[in-house]
Amino acid sequence: MEGDLQHIVGANIRRVRQDMGYSQESFGEQVGWHRTFVGAVERGERNLTLKTIERVAEKLGVHPLALVFDGVATFATVAEPGQRPRAVTFASGSSVAARAGPPGAVVSRR
Repeated sequence: MEGDLQHIVGANIRRVRQDMGYSQESFGEQVGWHRTFVGAVERGERNLTLKTIERVAEKLGVHPLALVFDGVATFATVAEPGQRPRAVTFASGSSVAARAGPPGAVVSRR
């Protein structure tokens, strides 16, 4: 279990990077990393901070959750007192995401 999230984030970065046509070197130039660091991140060997995940997601044009989730997840939002939480479904790398716009994630509210 420990380190699984690092591997998920790395795999998602690799998938989105490749979908966008970036090499490791050209992507590294975009985010200020050396290509060997990009490879280490994609292999799950480096632990990124949430701030870094946000920055990378912005450079890739995806929601940060697209880099954290593996598959599809549905969860309830945090609601203000007296309000009902709403269900949010997140899909990463699915055909739904591909039809909805930029590669990565779709967040739909029901």
